[in-house]
Amino acid sequence: MYEQFYKLRELPFALTPDPAFLFRTPQHGFALDMLRYGVMSGSGFCLLTGEVGCGKTLVVRELLESMADDVSIGLLNNLTSQSGRLLQWVNLAFGLDHTAPDEVTLYRRFERFLVDNYAEGKRAVLVVDEAQNLAPDMLEQLRVLSNVNSGKHVVLQTFLVGQPELLNTLRSPELRQFAQRINIEYRIGPLNPKDTLAYVRHRLTVAGGDPELFAVGAVAAAFQASRGVPRLINQLCDTALVYGYAEQQERIDKELMDEVIRGRRAGKIFPGKLARREPARRTRGPTEAKPASTG
Repeated sequence: MYEQFYKLRELPFALTPDPAFLFRTPQHGFALDMLRYGVMSGSGFCLLTGEVGCGKTLVVRELLESMADDVSIGLLNNLTSQSGRLLQWVNLAFGLDHTAPDEVTLYRRFERFLVDNYAEGKRAVLVVDEAQNLAPDMLEQLRVLSNVNSGKHVVLQTFLVGQPELLNTLRSPELRQFAQRINIEYRIGPLNPKDTLAYVRHRLTVAGGDPELFAVGAVAAAFQASRGVPRLINQLCDTALVYGYAEQQERIDKELMDEVIRGRRAGKIFPGKLARREPARRTRGPTEAKPASTG
C-alpha cells in the first residue's frame, strides 16, 4: 500500500518472523551465540525465554537456518496439554510415521531414528516453541525422552523457547529433575531507547528504504508506548506508515506517531494509558503534501 510512496522494496515492519530482518542487539546476539554453543557442545537441554514479541522466534529461526548439514531438526509449535500424545508430535516433527496406536511402537520408532541418525554422524535437535503452553507432565515426557542419551553420546538435544511463565513451571518441585538438566539458559528482555532507534533504522534499511524515514522523536514516542517490545514497535511503525501515506507525508514525525498511539490505545487493546486527545489533524490530499519534518 505505502511501499511505492516511501520507496520500499517490501514491508519493513511485518509481524511474521523473517531472519533477514533480525536485528542483533547485544542480548539477541548473545542469545544466538548461546544457542549455537548449546548445539556445538552437545547440551541436552537449552532454554530461551522472553516476553511476548521480544524476538525469541526470530532468533530461533536464525539459528535453524544456520545449522550445519549434520543436524536433523524437529520443530514443534504451539503445543498445549490438549494436543494429544507428545510422542506422536515429536515423531511427526522429524518426519517419522506417527500413526502407531501405542506408545511403545512410537518410542521404538523414534529411538531407531536417533540411533540411525547418530550412526550417520548426525545429531537430532528438537525445538519446542511456545513451550510455556506445555503442562508439567508433557515437560516430564521430554525429560524421559532425553534418557536415550548415554554418557558422552548425545543423540537428542532439546531446545525450549517460551514466555516467562515457563520459568515458573520449571521451578515447580515436580520438575526439579528436568530443571537440573538445563545446560544453557538465557532470557531476552525488551529494547532500550538507543536500540529501538537502531532497530527501526535497521528494518527500514533491509526493506530498501531511508533509514531516517522516522524522526528521532517519533521513534522515542514508539519506544515509550511499546516499552521496547519489538512486536509492538512494529505495529506502531507499520500503522504510522499507513497514516503517513494517507496524508502524503514524506517523513514520519512525532506528531503523527502520537496520533497513531492514540488511535491504537482508543481500542483498549494496545497496552498503556490513553493520551490526552488533541484536535484531529486535517487529512491532506496529494496536492497538499506537507513538507518533510525534521522534528
